[in-house]
Amino acid sequence: MTPTRISGGRGGRRRRSVRVALAVAAALSIAAAVSAFHQPVRELDPTAEQASSEVAGAEIIGIRTFEPPAGLRVDADLQYGIAADGTLLTLDVCRPPADTVGGSQPVVVSVHGGSWARGDKANADWRNVCLWLASEGFVAASVNYRLVPEARYPAQIDDVAAAVAWLREPAQVERFDLDPARIGVFGGSAGGHLAALLGMLGDGPLDTGSRVAAVAQLSGPVGLGAAELEADGASEWLRGIVGEFLGCEPAADDAACPQAIEASATAHVDPSDPPVLIGHAADEVVPVGQAERFAATLRASAVPVEVALVPGSAHSIGILDAPLRERVAAFLHTHLG
Repeated sequence: MTPTRISGGRGGRRRRSVRVALAVAAALSIAAAVSAFHQPVRELDPTAEQASSEVAGAEIIGIRTFEPPAGLRVDADLQYGIAADGTLLTLDVCRPPADTVGGSQPVVVSVHGGSWARGDKANADWRNVCLWLASEGFVAASVNYRLVPEARYPAQIDDVAAAVAWLREPAQVERFDLDPARIGVFGGSAGGHLAALLGMLGDGPLDTGSRVAAVAQLSGPVGLGAAELEADGASEWLRGIVGEFLGCEPAADDAACPQAIEASATAHVDPSDPPVLIGHAADEVVPVGQAERFAATLRASAVPVEVALVPGSAHSIGILDAPLRERVAAFLHTHLG
């Protein structure tokens, strides 16, 4: 897929908007291009360990406390594209019960975590996220994307952007009775990073291409530059997985790893961006400074932002218990209807 690489400044934002539009256009024609060049197609087929949730252990916390009601519908393994490297890209669609639906529905794209290197749309925890969103009246699209080390930035954000563009195609709008003007994104951990970055990329209307109308992210590392990680006291582990994701040495400065800024949601905020909800635990593996700086940057650009800081050390959807689920759902309903 065409990388969504950018350069800084307001002129950089204009160039980035063009490049994001080109990336979406490329995503929509990927399947035909791959077919024309006889690129072998391969499925994302992670092992059980690679597909595991980012919420470690068997403790019943966060999203694991959700019990899906009867009647929710799941359409699994729908193809939304084929990447330029031949990877078959799929998502699951979770929908409310048929007898509760009236008219076109808002959509929430769900982006799993896993250090950009593991995770799966359909592991038990992320399937529960998909079902929870459907129980709240949204059409939820739980997305798989290419993983490190086979693919590095910007493959992951290109894939998620392509999924949003695919959902806006007339065929999907009609098939799932979607409202293409009301698409939001939810993610946790690495998926929180991708959700935040997607929301900040581009400028202008929030109802076209891969733009989204609301962002809710939990525990996302949103500032990947060396100065931000240093200021937040990021662990060697976090610096290591960021380096793997970006294809840089963990200790590289931003001059040696310019993609660190390109891949940082904090670097792309402007007043045209959608409302954001940030959820974070006070003592978790991703430093809380990441959430605080992102919120401050959004406020400085007059972008509406809510911060839900919870106690403890749980991470990502491990903090998505009933009170936080209620708050996230209320935020999404407010901004998506």
